[in-house]
Amino acid sequence: MALSVTLLSIAGSHSRCCRHKVLQPLLGTVRVDSVSKCYSSYRRPGAQPEVKPSWRNIDFSFKKGFDALKTQLKLLKQETKDHLTGPDGQSFSQYLLEQTKVMWEFRSQEDLDKWVISSDVEIGGKSEVHLKLGRNNQGAMLYGVLNTEVPRDGETKYSGYCSMRAKPAVGSFARKKYYDWSNFNSLYLRVRGDGRAWMVNIYTDPYFSHQKDDLYNYFMFTRGGPYWEEIKIPFSKFFLSSRGRVQDDQHPIWLDKISTLGFTLGDKIDGPFQLEIDFIGLLNDRAHTEEFAYETYERNPRT
Repeated sequence: MALSVTLLSIAGSHSRCCRHKVLQPLLGTVRVDSVSKCYSSYRRPGAQPEVKPSWRNIDFSFKKGFDALKTQLKLLKQETKDHLTGPDGQSFSQYLLEQTKVMWEFRSQEDLDKWVISSDVEIGGKSEVHLKLGRNNQGAMLYGVLNTEVPRDGETKYSGYCSMRAKPAVGSFARKKYYDWSNFNSLYLRVRGDGRAWMVNIYTDPYFSHQKDDLYNYFMFTRGGPYWEEIKIPFSKFFLSSRGRVQDDQHPIWLDKISTLGFTLGDKIDGPFQLEIDFIGLLNDRAHTEEFAYETYERNPRT
């Protein structure tokens, strides 16, 4: 009897949670920036977990809810129109012939708001990171100070990182969306760095549960100096890093299930850093035919 009551309570709480996720865009403005907090689930050693229900952070307002409903319906109408027209609102023939595409550019504060910055401050570190528009509103400037001093919490062994990550795409009524980059084979960036090595990260969410939230990396070496440089990174050069899987279980990126992209600095060199990004785009380089740049291994090969 007690077991059945427990199961019913769990099912009830799960259904309430699902309803809350669906109705959240309509309930008003959220006081806490949940989008920014979702990037890190780290909890300081000794800190108590947050027991306050998420629905208590919602400032309920009928007017704001009605305005949000109109916005979501308008967005749903545009998505339906684009879907009937073709991929990304283009005709199918135009989509197939597309050779370049700008995904992110930085010309206003609205463009910066599509990104989230973080550092080892989340785990008790002392690094600093900032993001602002460059001179004449041309590009984004990511700058700060890297500090590799390890927090004295008795558990953390490494520290010293700063990162910049694009917010995941969201459809109407808070539906999770993905980027489809299968029509391209290279990432194309225009940057100006200070000579440091940055890690470019691509996050995917494939169809299979054991490959969910895979993280692919590529080390981008900036040359420093006053001149901009254009960097082309074939997707075949990205390697699968972690997510609890052995190193030999690598595979190419699922280009039709891209969730987001980011940059991380963690070269273990204390001191100031600076990276300017003009735009981030995609390129279909017909001269590049390599599918995967690393060795793959067959599990349980037949003898």
